[in-house]
Amino acid sequence: MSWVEEVVLRDVTNAGLVVSDRIGREVAAQLDLEEALEASRYASHPYSTHPREWPPLIEVEDTWELPLVLIERYNAAGGEGTALCGIFPEIRRAWASVDNSLFLWRFDKWDGQCPEYNVEEQAICAVGLAKSRPGIFIEAIQYLLILATPVELILVGVCCSGGGDNSDPYAEVSLQPLPEYSIPSDGVTMTCISCTDKGRIFMAGRDGHIYELHYTTGSGWHKRCRKVCLTAGVGSVISRWVIPNMFKFGAVDPIVEMVVDNERQILYARTEEMKIQVFVMGPSGDSPLKKVAEERNLLNQKDAHYGGRQTTASRASNRSAKPSIVSISPLSTLESKWLHLVAILSDGRRMYLSTSTSSGSNSTVGGLGGFNNHHHRPSCLKVVATRPSPPLGVSGGLTFGAMSLAGRTQTEDLSLKVETAYYSTGTLVLSDSSPPTMSSLLIVSRDSSSQSSLSGNLGASARSSRALRESVSSLPVEGRMLFVADVLPLPDTAATVLSLYSELELCGSESSVESCEKASGKLWARADLSTQHILPRRRIVIFSTMGMMEVVFNRPVDILRRLLESNSPRPILEDFFNRFGAGEAAAMCLMLAARIVHSENLISNVVAEKAAEAFEDPRIVGVPQVEGTGGLSNTRTAAGGFSMGQVVQEAEPVFSGAHEGLCLCSSRLLFPVWELPVMVVKGGYDATSENGLIACRLSVGAMQVLENKTRALEIFLRSRRNKRRGLYGCVAGLGDMTGSILYGTGSELGASDRSMVRNLFGAYFRSVESNGGGTSNKRQRLPYSPAELAAMEVRAMECIRQLLLRSAEALFLLQLVSQHHVTRLVQGFDANIRQELVQLTFHQLVCSEEGDRLATRLISALMEYYTGPDGRGTVDDISGKLREGCPSYFKESDYKFFLAVECLERAAVTPDPDVKENLAREAFDFLSKVPESADLITVCKRFEDLRFYEAVVRLPLQKAQALDPAGDAFNEQIDQAIRDYAIAQREQCYEIIASALRSLKGEGSQSEFRSPARPVAVRSVLDHASRRKYICQIVQLSVQSPDRLFHEYLYRTMIDLGLENELLEYGGPDLVPFLQTAGCEPAQEVRALSALTSATPSVGQPGASIHSNQAKYFDLLARYYVLKRQHLLAAHVLLRLAERRSIDGSNAPSLEQRCQYLSNAVLQAKSASNNDGLVASNRGAFDSGLLDLLEGKLAVLQFQIKVKEELEAMATRLEATPGTSESVQNGSAADSRFNGDANLANAAREKAKELSSDLKSITQLYNEYAVPFELWEICLEMLYFANYSGDADSSIIRETWARLIDQALLSGGVAEACSVLKRVGSKVYPGDGAVLPLDTLCLHLEKAALERVESGTESVGDEDVARALLAACKGAAEPSLNTYDQLLSNGAILSSPNLRLRLLQSVLVVLREWAMSVFAQRMGTTAAGASLILGGAFSPEQTMVLNQGIRDKITSAANRYMTEVRRLPLPQSRTEAVYRGFRELEESLIAPFSFDRF
Repeated sequence: MSWVEEVVLRDVTNAGLVVSDRIGREVAAQLDLEEALEASRYASHPYSTHPREWPPLIEVEDTWELPLVLIERYNAAGGEGTALCGIFPEIRRAWASVDNSLFLWRFDKWDGQCPEYNVEEQAICAVGLAKSRPGIFIEAIQYLLILATPVELILVGVCCSGGGDNSDPYAEVSLQPLPEYSIPSDGVTMTCISCTDKGRIFMAGRDGHIYELHYTTGSGWHKRCRKVCLTAGVGSVISRWVIPNMFKFGAVDPIVEMVVDNERQILYARTEEMKIQVFVMGPSGDSPLKKVAEERNLLNQKDAHYGGRQTTASRASNRSAKPSIVSISPLSTLESKWLHLVAILSDGRRMYLSTSTSSGSNSTVGGLGGFNNHHHRPSCLKVVATRPSPPLGVSGGLTFGAMSLAGRTQTEDLSLKVETAYYSTGTLVLSDSSPPTMSSLLIVSRDSSSQSSLSGNLGASARSSRALRESVSSLPVEGRMLFVADVLPLPDTAATVLSLYSELELCGSESSVESCEKASGKLWARADLSTQHILPRRRIVIFSTMGMMEVVFNRPVDILRRLLESNSPRPILEDFFNRFGAGEAAAMCLMLAARIVHSENLISNVVAEKAAEAFEDPRIVGVPQVEGTGGLSNTRTAAGGFSMGQVVQEAEPVFSGAHEGLCLCSSRLLFPVWELPVMVVKGGYDATSENGLIACRLSVGAMQVLENKTRALEIFLRSRRNKRRGLYGCVAGLGDMTGSILYGTGSELGASDRSMVRNLFGAYFRSVESNGGGTSNKRQRLPYSPAELAAMEVRAMECIRQLLLRSAEALFLLQLVSQHHVTRLVQGFDANIRQELVQLTFHQLVCSEEGDRLATRLISALMEYYTGPDGRGTVDDISGKLREGCPSYFKESDYKFFLAVECLERAAVTPDPDVKENLAREAFDFLSKVPESADLITVCKRFEDLRFYEAVVRLPLQKAQALDPAGDAFNEQIDQAIRDYAIAQREQCYEIIASALRSLKGEGSQSEFRSPARPVAVRSVLDHASRRKYICQIVQLSVQSPDRLFHEYLYRTMIDLGLENELLEYGGPDLVPFLQTAGCEPAQEVRALSALTSATPSVGQPGASIHSNQAKYFDLLARYYVLKRQHLLAAHVLLRLAERRSIDGSNAPSLEQRCQYLSNAVLQAKSASNNDGLVASNRGAFDSGLLDLLEGKLAVLQFQIKVKEELEAMATRLEATPGTSESVQNGSAADSRFNGDANLANAAREKAKELSSDLKSITQLYNEYAVPFELWEICLEMLYFANYSGDADSSIIRETWARLIDQALLSGGVAEACSVLKRVGSKVYPGDGAVLPLDTLCLHLEKAALERVESGTESVGDEDVARALLAACKGAAEPSLNTYDQLLSNGAILSSPNLRLRLLQSVLVVLREWAMSVFAQRMGTTAAGASLILGGAFSPEQTMVLNQGIRDKITSAANRYMTEVRRLPLPQSRTEAVYRGFRELEESLIAPFSFDRF
């Protein structure tokens, strides 16, 4: 398809607004007959005549004489027999009866056949035709002929057939006698017979009663046919059987006419005395007849409209005889919803009656909602309006209601004398026999030119334009008019019209039992302008005493055609345009030029070309102009030329009549489908039900007709554009084909281009930009030049042309879908899609993105029907039709897509793996050419079934690029909303690849996106190795893409799926920046990147806030560095993880996890010292910095863990103290200590919780946690770790030790204190002496032990304190001995003899332990003792020398302490044991091999 024929959806949408507006105005202009009559009471000219210069409005098409056999039979009877006649339009037959013979013949053409049917003896007095009720007779009997004689009622079957070629369904009619279906009349002579569309047969008797004829199949004793009286009471029935009719006296008012309103289910009856009765048949027309109203004095009623105003004719009639009712006819709902019946009087007047008490003048008629099938229940019969009689002397120069009195004398009656009358769908036929002229026919029909002024006039008042105006024509006729009937449209035409208009205009007649011919004929009530493109010319047949005459009504378009055929002078053509309006006349020219008008014969090329020239002639259709200039100024500007004090209206463009005609023609074509859904649900189900049968609302034939007309109109417009005719030629000459106003988008006409674009549709969208500063009173510059106005109109017409093309393609698509059964195609759709499809209007299908999407779904279903496994065909079988018929819905890209789908279908059923892969590759190649149009969710699932993951990865990436070709997703400078939309579009494509990974991982549904109606290739169950192989293949293919946004999406998906190992192994070069960025807050990204990529990395931001979701990215980053042997960077990341603070607090790492992070960081730092790719100059700085830092942080964290555990233990211990809760409840002063314990427990819990949240410094741990809660042991360890030297005399450390020992003494006595000394001292020894004050500790413990022994509160051993002191010094006896020496030498400290004795006992223990260590070394068991004291290892020779010196020291100390013992002022009994101990020790050291004594 060439580029000039492409459909731009934006232009189509704009044109759709124009069509919607025009349709709305058209519907609003369709008045209810009651409103038109109301407006007519103020109109001075209710009637008009047809211009003499024009072709006639009414023409006699043909005349036929009556059948010869009928004339002969009538003449044979001598004119004295009973003769009746009539027409049956349903079977295209006229009938006449002479005595007991009935004749039938074709009334629309003479075929030489006139069958005769005879009844026995009695003359026929009434004849009727009814539909045959189904299930009673054979199918060939479609109608029943009812013949009534004075003695019996007879049913005769009527069979219609199409003859040899079936081209004419009424070619042959045969009568089938039904001898079992005749009953006696019981002496009642029937006057008339009327039948309903449902086959009910009503008969009016001369006795004034109404009867119904019932017929059934008959069984047993039941009669097949019976007559039921519907209007008589019980007494009347009895009298009928007892007293014969001849003996009945009294006035009888027989019924002479019955008519049925099949829409409202009402039966009207008229009697000889002009009494009208109203009967209802129930809502569905099946109920027994019930009389609801009877009016005897209708002629005396004064209607509201004409009660006080009489015409000349009515005044003349008052002087003459009282008029009578000649005929009654029901009004269709299409004509009026509030007027139900029209009665024609003998003086030509019409009375419009209603059976409802309420009036409809206030109801809404405009809008599509005005056409409904809602009827009020009949309750009365009243005259609502009276229409004056048509004027006399129509052929004698009547002009707009004036009366021609030529040839009339003063004494002659000036009123009509109507013998017979006929009214149907807005047309009235009167047989006038007023003297002195011969009988003539007056035919009254709506004036179409008044209808055109209703929506298009500019200056006339609204009231006068809404008034009913009728055109009167006169035809001379020989003889007397007997019967008139409409020639109904042919069945094919009627079926098309009914399908198109059934829901809008015909009130759902498609579902009624009324024949489509009769239903479609009702559209003639809408006048000709809105239906002349689809309805044929109206025809009526007039049965007179002299023969039959077919009269045809020329539509306005027929008159225009005749004017063009006859080369009428231009003034006549201009008069036609002026009378109908330029827009309406241009629409008719367009219909003739495009040949879309319904015509019995073809439109010649000469007429079509003349119509096209008239459509483009600016002299008669006008030119686009600015409002307020030219001929429109009088109607659109204020009166007078002085504008001071008035608001100056901004000038607006007004398009020519050609544009208006195109809008009218397009809107009338599309009106039957525009705002109605394209689909319906049949079978009583809703759209969401699986059992609902969804079908196209229109028949295929109706859519074909509408498509042909729409295409013809579009082809005509395109041909004129290509030939550059009319405005096209003017506009196309303003530039070349690529830069002209017509074809281009960058016209350089000046500053008004922006206004031109906004004013593309002129009066429909009035948002014109102000042009210029002020308005000059002398001369105002027009805002648009003629060239600009022409360009604007041409653009508007081009948009409408595209709308027509798009509409024709939509109709073609609907036909194709309908031919393949919509229900079968949509069975795979979900409930939401089905609901959207059923609610989709034709307007939406043509103009909206939603309609385009649903059309694509339908095409997809259609292609699946052909490419499915059932083998119904190939893609080429159906794609050729789609590409030719609806290219805007089925593009070349769609063709390639479905070729790919076909390859996938074949691959799914192919067992050969090589063929399967080749077919998948071929499908991939097709889809690669059209990535933007592919439904990748479904297609990629099929590629997954085939294990062809290259397509699964590459196709979504290609579509993402096609959806965002400008790269808006990566552009941070554009509007955020635009960027977010681009990102969302891309991520929809990325999700397809992520879904494939989920399926392989085992977390995705295997049928997540698959149509339930579509079989797929059976997937083989994959083992773990195969699954991992395909996952790695997807990742490797993915990282080859340069799409950074996709890489981030892929990495996040793999992390969420737990594919960290595959990610770390196969991730792309941007994995590290991604993990760095994903793990950082936006403000930290720069710092993180610089810290993690520098040659000597820094620690980063210590204690930074990190969300729990971000931590996993840092964890992966650390794993990546370890895997790549980048230990230094791994240590930095681990340190950050250990120090991170949680934002939400819910997923903060525990202290144990932090400890694990730091431990791993220490390991990585140690590994980095060996080989981390560092140069020698950096390694030294690294060794002295990072490792010490990490080890120090690990030690502090261990302190924090210990403090937390102590606090938790303290809180638990305090909470478990017996009596605490009871004491708190009692609140006594004696138990206040327990209150304090409870508060302390709560405080400990809170502090322990604080310690769990994040890392604390050693200063915080000491000052805020350890000291307040008296954790003195941990305090000492912290001071030792920190090498504390804050004071010269170490008072803080001594005080802390004292508090620790006092705490131990209070909780467990001396034994507990000794245990604490052993445990803590061993940790801080050897130290520098300040951390472990042995003298203070020794004296404190010895005093406490002595006091407790003397008081008897605790049993303390003599050796407990000494051994604790030795254990604190890690077994070194000399420091302990020096401590005791220092204490014993200071007499001021040890003034008590008992205390000195106890210290001497402890010295003895120390010396013995020292001696034992010497013995052990002498025996060669170990040199550990010497090593502990002197801090080194020695050879055996050195050890021997060392042992000799130590023994001398011990011996000397023992001798000295023996003397000290003797000096104590204590009884010998108390000191003897100590003295003996020192002496034995001395002796054992002097004598060799004497250590066994110990």
